[in-house]
Amino acid sequence: MTTRTRTPARRPVRRLRTRRFSGLHVYTLLLIAWLLLPVAIMIMFGFNDTHGKQNFRWEGFTLTWYAHLLDKNDLTTAVVNSLTIALLSTCVTTVIGTFAGLALGRYRFRGRGTTSLLLFMVISCPEIVMGASLLSMFVTFNLPRGYLTILASHVMFSIAFVAVTVRARVVGLDPAVEEAARDLGAGPWTRFRLVTLPMIMPGVVAGALLAFVLSIDDFVITDFTGGATVTFPLWIYGSTRTGMPPQVNVMGTLIFAVGALVAAVAARRTARASG
Repeated sequence: MTTRTRTPARRPVRRLRTRRFSGLHVYTLLLIAWLLLPVAIMIMFGFNDTHGKQNFRWEGFTLTWYAHLLDKNDLTTAVVNSLTIALLSTCVTTVIGTFAGLALGRYRFRGRGTTSLLLFMVISCPEIVMGASLLSMFVTFNLPRGYLTILASHVMFSIAFVAVTVRARVVGLDPAVEEAARDLGAGPWTRFRLVTLPMIMPGVVAGALLAFVLSIDDFVITDFTGGATVTFPLWIYGSTRTGMPPQVNVMGTLIFAVGALVAAVAARRTARASG
């Protein structure tokens, strides 16, 4: 008797189809180029060897402005104000917004729908309306406008963005994980610190980054509530009347480089986690 040996079935080989360069690709590349064009011009004119007050014509390549970045004290003060306000408002907003998003995404309570509606109203509200209302509130309570009023204003309009981002993360969590931790004897604080917080951390980080970006580049609300305190966007707007120095382009280039680096690190970590 002859025994037949079965040959293992071959898996079908998937052929990678090469897509042709279509009109959608051209549209996407043109859109990316249009978005990056102002950034490229800003970076280029940070190396411009200009000799006058106006920095709108290319006169040669130089690294002088990077070496003399901190020569203008008022510009340095404005950048420091923007960075410190952004960092402080991000810290306060992240804590308040995280707990607000956690409550909205997990618990049902009276006024939950109204609270969610108010958060989305803050997000969709035009900045000029928000700035005018905050200015009216500060004037009504006779509060002097300055550094603290800018900080309070940035916290007020950033909380909604953090709360909505964290809430979206909380809604997708599996409650069985926290119930298992509770069955094992973990208290409320231990469950939050070791179970809940690590699971919602991507939403917390995303909300914090969003709050920082919204704060550091805000102009309208800061102009309404700033008083004599000048931030980086306000200083740039004021300098356009007399001539914008090349240090502005250098500062903008450094801020853009840091943001691009953070985005690249986050994308790499996401790719590693998904792969």
